[in-house]
Amino acid sequence: MPQFERHLFVCENERAEGHPRGCCSAKGSREVRARLKRLIHEHGLAGRVRANQAGCLDQCERGITIVVYPEGVWYGGVTLADVDEIFERHVLRGEVVERLRLRDAPDPAR
Repeated sequence: MPQFERHLFVCENERAEGHPRGCCSAKGSREVRARLKRLIHEHGLAGRVRANQAGCLDQCERGITIVVYPEGVWYGGVTLADVDEIFERHVLRGEVVERLRLRDAPDPAR
């Protein structure tokens, strides 16, 4: 099984229109993941970095959610405008983008 340097999971969960919790899909998560995939390929990182679709990550009210492993860093309220910064800073340099970090997200050590 391949070992990725970074593995990004982008919530693309869909709920019925008008659901009180909303959903990441309606907020543009497909476009966010597509941009991540494009950046991975443009930087020649295919096979080393992967962006996958995730089901519900239970952070619906916080906007589009991305989890980056192996660090287990959760980002919330991500927009298409944030993707390049997350990629450049976290994926390429290993820096957490603190302004988007969900500090009270589930603990990856559990």
